[in-house]
Amino acid sequence: MHDDRGRSLVTEAPLRVGVLGCADIARRRMLPAFAACPATRLVAVASRDARTAQETARPYGCRAITGYEALLAEPTVDAVYIPVPAALHARWTRAALEAGKHVLAEKPLTLEPTTTAELFALAARRRLALMENVMFVQHPQHEAVRKLIADRALGELRTLHAQFTVPRRPPGDIRYRADLGGGALWDTGVYPLRAALHLLGPDLTLLASHLSDPGGLGVPTAGTALFLHAATSTTVTLAFGLDHAYRSEYTLTGSQATLDLSHAFTPQATHVPRLLPGSPPLPPADQVALSVAAFAAAAAQGRVVAEGATVRQAELLAQIAAGYPAAR
Repeated sequence: MHDDRGRSLVTEAPLRVGVLGCADIARRRMLPAFAACPATRLVAVASRDARTAQETARPYGCRAITGYEALLAEPTVDAVYIPVPAALHARWTRAALEAGKHVLAEKPLTLEPTTTAELFALAARRRLALMENVMFVQHPQHEAVRKLIADRALGELRTLHAQFTVPRRPPGDIRYRADLGGGALWDTGVYPLRAALHLLGPDLTLLASHLSDPGGLGVPTAGTALFLHAATSTTVTLAFGLDHAYRSEYTLTGSQATLDLSHAFTPQATHVPRLLPGSPPLPPADQVALSVAAFAAAAAQGRVVAEGATVRQAELLAQIAAGYPAAR
């Protein structure tokens, strides 16, 4: 049914979301976003520990479920958000898709490119949404940067340098557990690599990389990578780390101008981006809310999100990771 202007009068029912795990990012960022989004309804939170599930679910008035399998068997759940440690993403993403649930999984979607491609194929066959939760790509500031590149506002592109580094976490943090997919590459390395793919496209060739553990934390906590974007002869350098001063930025240098983007990966919703000196500021945007809305839209259409970029990212991450044991 439509009104006299052709607008639909049918309101889609909100996507009923269950959260598989009570990680910090789920409690701090994603649960509030699901609760606030008109297109989603938070219906359940699952944990292996009953008390943790209850404490996490209570502020939202939703069900607390003990055990991940029980959440996937719940008929009132249409979609699942998966914030468990990286090494467990593939297992629970596959299980959720096989249970007929749409999936939003934290990055990286898996630790292995073939598995990443298989999961996208499974989701597509079942007409289910599958999306890796790399939230910064939803922020309009990066689309504005892409337009500047396309319009040659910087001239011919020469270099891209992107870095995301964060301070050391407390002892025992899961980011320092190799068996759970810990380490800087999987935690912070995804961001600068995805920025390069987002801005330049998939035609990146790895020339060199180095991963190290200077603080002796048991996993690589520092990393760099050098790529070539062959189509434009652009040199791409990436830096990432878990035992560093905080940096979240990228710099594009062209033949005529340089663009420095601060707050590139985790800006606050109130942040006002500025791209070039003298240019007007961009309006602030909430990339967490935009990611939730994008996932809800994909679920409504039964489609996967950014398959090509996610698979290519997985391939390049695997190439960087492959050199680490031999370098120790």
